[in-house]
Amino acid sequence: MSSLLIVNANVVNEGQIFEADVLVRNGRIEAIGQQLSAPDIEVLDAAGRYLMPGMIDDQVHFREPGMTHKADMATESRAAVAGGITSFMDMPNTVPNTLTSAILNEKKQLAAGRSVGNYAFYLGASNDNLEAIKALNPKDACGIKVFMGASTGNMLVDDPEVLEQIFTHAPTLIAAHCEDTPTIMENEESYRSIYGDNIPFSLHPIIRSEAACYKSSSMAMELAKRCGTRLHILHISTAKEAEMFADLDLKDKRITAEACVHFLHFADEDYASKGALIKCNPAIKTAEDRAGIIQALLDGRLDVIGTDHAPHTWEEKHNPSYFKTPSGLPLVQHALPLVLEHYQDGIFTLEFIVEKTSHAVAEMFNIKERGYIREGYWADLVLVDLEQPFTSTHANSLSKCGWTPFDGYEFRSSITATLVNGQLVWKDGKLLDVVPKGMALEFDR
Repeated sequence: MSSLLIVNANVVNEGQIFEADVLVRNGRIEAIGQQLSAPDIEVLDAAGRYLMPGMIDDQVHFREPGMTHKADMATESRAAVAGGITSFMDMPNTVPNTLTSAILNEKKQLAAGRSVGNYAFYLGASNDNLEAIKALNPKDACGIKVFMGASTGNMLVDDPEVLEQIFTHAPTLIAAHCEDTPTIMENEESYRSIYGDNIPFSLHPIIRSEAACYKSSSMAMELAKRCGTRLHILHISTAKEAEMFADLDLKDKRITAEACVHFLHFADEDYASKGALIKCNPAIKTAEDRAGIIQALLDGRLDVIGTDHAPHTWEEKHNPSYFKTPSGLPLVQHALPLVLEHYQDGIFTLEFIVEKTSHAVAEMFNIKERGYIREGYWADLVLVDLEQPFTSTHANSLSKCGWTPFDGYEFRSSITATLVNGQLVWKDGKLLDVVPKGMALEFDR
């Protein structure tokens, strides 16, 4: 592996910002200090920019296997490192669904040698794979994904007895998508009677409503408390849900929750201009909900920031039928710049951003030797320029789907460089032509 000396950096790590040089050798951080030197080594002058641990995204849908016309490990991992993400955790609703350890291992093989970023995968839960869940080695998956709400295929767990067994016997963290299916279906039929298939996309947050989210997430929390489950609720979309969580120290929590970048940025007024491009599940809701999610992050009730990156083709997103237009949007390429918009607005500090995008994710998932800038840890690093704006366009989108919901938006910060396992993979607005050396994440469990 290559060696690199980063000089004149403002290091953001573990609640501090300090000037330092960072020596990277054989993929790991060898030294952090002042005026470091090493003979015959490549030097990257940070020139006072901010060096952070790379973002660890706890929720992506990279669509492989089975849906590679939308995305794949190679394309989406490249988009991710451009957005400051050095490690990702991929969801199980692929084709086939990731419901067995054999399919889990096949996905790891698909990523090996093709993913620029580091990777881990969730085992999915269904009504009929309880034995596979019980037999899972907790070091083999980042967690178990449970769809407690609307989903596709065989991944909606709607049998209460099975659900209780999963929550009781899960050998590792359960990550839950919480929306109540009967509530959603009732709302769908109500609006279908008025509009047919051409329901306005502005009604998406009314159909996939606050009530649907709250009913499911509160049930998940109640079940987790009863069963002693380590539960992580994904993509909180309402202020009402956010208020349910405790503001304890992360180490004292058995129930945690995620905020996603699009819920920090968009609100329901954006459907007028974006339409289906921001249709996602759960739905983007009101400006008041957005403010509540941001406040819950600041209060420590929400613990991490992820993306829920879920690309679809431009053609799929422009189906005239509300019901046939898939939910999800590409987000990884703009992940850290999106969060940094809240720094630019004076809402988040850099130390806070690092905590929510790196440190807390590493702690929650027991990730080994990543998520911090520490000697001996893997060198997953991002150099950020807070004074270099850039404009996002469909044309410069790196996701395979070829579009972005941020077309025409000017971000006020940019990613100068990204290192994964000590290898420079992104620099000065360009992907570098390197052999992908992303590694499977290891877990201390």
